[in-house]
Amino acid sequence: MNVIIIEDEKPAARRLNRLLEQLNVQVSIMLHSVDESIEWFQNNPHPDLIFLDIQLSDGLSFEIFDMVEVQSAVIFTTAFDEYALQAFKLNSIDYLLKPIDDEELERAVKKYRNLKLGSQQISIDFEDIKKLLVNPLEREYKKRFTVKVGQHLKILNADDVESFYSENKGTYAATSDGRNYLLDTTLEQLEEELSPETFFRVSRKFYVNLNHIKDIVAYTNSRLKINLNRFDEQEIIVSRERVRDFKLWLE
Repeated sequence: MNVIIIEDEKPAARRLNRLLEQLNVQVSIMLHSVDESIEWFQNNPHPDLIFLDIQLSDGLSFEIFDMVEVQSAVIFTTAFDEYALQAFKLNSIDYLLKPIDDEELERAVKKYRNLKLGSQQISIDFEDIKKLLVNPLEREYKKRFTVKVGQHLKILNADDVESFYSENKGTYAATSDGRNYLLDTTLEQLEEELSPETFFRVSRKFYVNLNHIKDIVAYTNSRLKINLNRFDEQEIIVSRERVRDFKLWLE
């Protein structure tokens, strides 16, 4: 398998390369800009698979495909919110939301290998993807959740949930009245159901509601600690890899 990485953040590119090496995937070259990538594609055989960041230092990576007819399959690596990604997910092999999770990467590579073994044609309409990113499709996100309390069902309004979190293989909603409810779902499933304007996944364990953040405090190792209005049973720490995206989300 001939693989290349197009990523302007060199530490992120090196980390992705290391993760791929652990999956026995060898990267032939790492490119870091639109111009560099265009020149490379014009003078080299195209790879089987590209790991493609959308936002590069000198523009959107889609500009590469305006200049070169690339036949390679693509796995997106991007910090774009899920609401845009979900709209074109089926048009690509997969996407990996930064910071890249090693298990998600393994699934994406396996998906590509299965498609290749099955000789399925891989087609990506970059024009449609660009339109979706400029004018993302409006989506309806979940406004209510039902939870079982004894023999009863209780309705939780999403606006009243301060945080969704995982604990002991369960997923819980911590509400503004100070109670915690067990949900029949996972944080991964919630990614497609929660509004990215209101909720942000600050770590593998926690989603927080912007409207219930009371305070944000500097924490060790360049991380941030979040204090919510009511929930105080556990520390909520923004992982170092997500601090930059979290700050952008706050704005």
